[in-house]
Amino acid sequence: MIYLQLIWSYLKIGLFGFGGGYAMLALIEREIVSPGWISERMFTDIVAISQMTPGPIGINSATYIGYVVPGEYGFSEWWWGVLGSVICTLVVVLPSFLLVAYTSHFITRHKDSAAVKGVFAGLRPVVIGLIASAALLLMNGANFGTATPDVIKSISLCVAAFVAVYFFKLHPILIIVLAGAAGWLLF
Repeated sequence: MIYLQLIWSYLKIGLFGFGGGYAMLALIEREIVSPGWISERMFTDIVAISQMTPGPIGINSATYIGYVVPGEYGFSEWWWGVLGSVICTLVVVLPSFLLVAYTSHFITRHKDSAAVKGVFAGLRPVVIGLIASAALLLMNGANFGTATPDVIKSISLCVAAFVAVYFFKLHPILIIVLAGAAGWLLF
């Protein structure tokens, strides 16, 4: 049954998705695109929408995928989608909630331990690597186009957004609005 497959996929995402939404992107993509539940293009759209809406990427994708996928398997009434959304959202959140509840108590008790400090020293570079991996994952034909003029426009927009945020400290919402206007004009 599709609900059991969704539960298993989002349980894995919830258990092994360390480092936040960007770090989880590769795992989310593997779990929801590889089985054919959605296309790569739809995945990149989910990532974009998840960034513009409140909430983490993992939860937003779980809610959306939980709603959409049952309809692809014959559960066409709206309540099947709502049930899928609720199930996927709870399953992706529950492992993190339980782990944080336990580890916060543990870390508070052992915050001065050399072992705990060592674990965090090892995790920081790995999380940065996972975030960089997510950036590379999203640099594909679905996002940047395949024709040379489209690729050049897309790379230019990407660089301009990076420069505006990193060097000029423009607000991300302003960047989103400007990027939408630029995309409308350029494409």
